Amino acid sequence: MPTAEQFQSVFTQLKQILQPFAPQLVVQADTPENYYLDTPHIAHLQRSIFFGAVQIKKNYVSYHLMSVYIFPALLDQISPQLKKRMQGKSCFNFTRIDQAMLDELAHLTAQGFEVYRREYGI
Repeated sequence: MPTAEQFQSVFTQLKQILQPFAPQLVVQADTPENYYLDTPHIAHLQRSIFFGAVQIKKNYVSYHLMSVYIFPALLDQISPQLKKRMQGKSCFNFTRIDQAMLDELAHLTAQGFEVYRREYGI
């Protein structure tokens, strides 16, 4: 069973993927166990949209990326290793993470942000 320190390390690594997008988004939560980003208010939708989050859970660290739910074609090119980490349609769960997985998830997140920028004007 992974330790709390290992989960905190995974959380920190995953949070670093989302942080570069924070200046264009709205930070809804930034605690040691939860980092959560929404879009700014989108006029034509009359609301903001969830972008992504990292959360420490009891048995894993969850990385949520809503763009893969809204635009599932983003998942067409992901590796079987990353696909194996998926739970549901927009969540990836980790107990540990390697650099290749971090790089792939960072690329997927950047693609998701670009789709949001194009589709929602953020």
